[in-house]
Amino acid sequence: MSKAHVIGLGKSGVAAARLLKREGWEVELGERNTSETFLQQQQELAAEQITVKLGYSLDLDGVDLPQLIVVSPGVPWDIPVLVKARQLGIETIGEMELAWRYLKSQPWVAITGTNGKTTTTALIAAIFQAAGFDAPACGNIGYAACEVALAPKHPDWVIGEISSYQIESSSSLAPCISVWTTFTPDHLARHKTLENYYNIKAKLLKQAQLQVFNGDDAYLNKVGLSHWPDAYWTSVKGKDFLIGEKGFYLEDGWVVEKLNATPTRIVEASALRMVGEHNLQNLLMSVAAARLADIQADAITKAIREFPGVPHRLEHIYTWEGIDFINDSKATNYDASEVGLASVKSPTILIAGGEAKPGDDAGWLAKIQAKAAAVLLIGTAAPAFAQRLQEVGYTNYEIVETIEKAVPRSAELAKQHQAPVVLLSPACASFDQYPNFEVRGDDFRQLCLAWAGR
Repeated sequence: MSKAHVIGLGKSGVAAARLLKREGWEVELGERNTSETFLQQQQELAAEQITVKLGYSLDLDGVDLPQLIVVSPGVPWDIPVLVKARQLGIETIGEMELAWRYLKSQPWVAITGTNGKTTTTALIAAIFQAAGFDAPACGNIGYAACEVALAPKHPDWVIGEISSYQIESSSSLAPCISVWTTFTPDHLARHKTLENYYNIKAKLLKQAQLQVFNGDDAYLNKVGLSHWPDAYWTSVKGKDFLIGEKGFYLEDGWVVEKLNATPTRIVEASALRMVGEHNLQNLLMSVAAARLADIQADAITKAIREFPGVPHRLEHIYTWEGIDFINDSKATNYDASEVGLASVKSPTILIAGGEAKPGDDAGWLAKIQAKAAAVLLIGTAAPAFAQRLQEVGYTNYEIVETIEKAVPRSAELAKQHQAPVVLLSPACASFDQYPNFEVRGDDFRQLCLAWAGR
């Protein structure tokens, strides 16, 4: 029996282990950490004949080596053990690639980009489902891709949100339709250079039959038709800004499709309830993917009218005495947080901080100066952020360390400055204080509701 080793006991790792087991592999799952939850999962999986090793890192010095190594999405592709595995000729793939191997007979829509992926993926899935398709969202949203592959019946379409980490470890993934939302510096600690990061993303698009690009993104606009002569482009600025001959744009409040000489109105932009120009861009890309899959305008309109938005992305939590508390925990880099600030009413009380990422903070700082009445700083980034704000001449900040302290203080400051919005938009990863951005956002939600109901 062939032996496979899965790295990481998250949702993706467990699904990968179960899929391999079903396909007749002998499966071992390794997890460096240990916890109550992991011990419980270890027992559950043992009952399914899957060995789980906790507090364990794979070591390839022995004799009984695996023939296949499957990597969970969060595990860096260049850690020494994976480099060694490839040198030893052990096949090493990501969980997404494993799922693809069992789902490649189905058409995929794959969505990648620095920001905007989750909203676009959720909206595309909602449209496909409104059109009557079994089209689960998976990858970084919804199900792990291997969970979809494990389902008793294969879906009609697979709608995958795919990060650069997942593309790196998925050599053969070839979607029917691929969407590239935005491109700005992120994950550079992992990918080293912007060019390297771009090339990883580009690989997914090159392997797709049809490509959709955000033509209003500065970087993608610059590479334009010279790199992507056959792509479909989008623009919220109108048809004069459309790159190339075919694409989707906004005109007189409508999403317009231009695939031939006669442009066609598809849906009114006002059908989407989410705030911010970036969401109009997400709307255009979602409609593009749906129309390229031959979905009719009535199903598109129905889905968009009923779309509730995405948790942790400009999610309205509560209005307390005229002040809107908004959870934008998913804004884990400067660009996403800048978009968050641009999308809400001003003046805003901003809560920011966490585990800082490398990147250009100039646009974000300028947006703070323009829109924030005060900034409350949390997490390990707080002292450095305080220094950056001081350097640009912004002094109305306080280091409060935790969201628990930030919520009541933000309410006081909102009253004092007559600010209509309190916005959690951290511009940082969450790993200094939380396991992920969702738990951070949930904590903010609970604290806001507790404060308002006290």
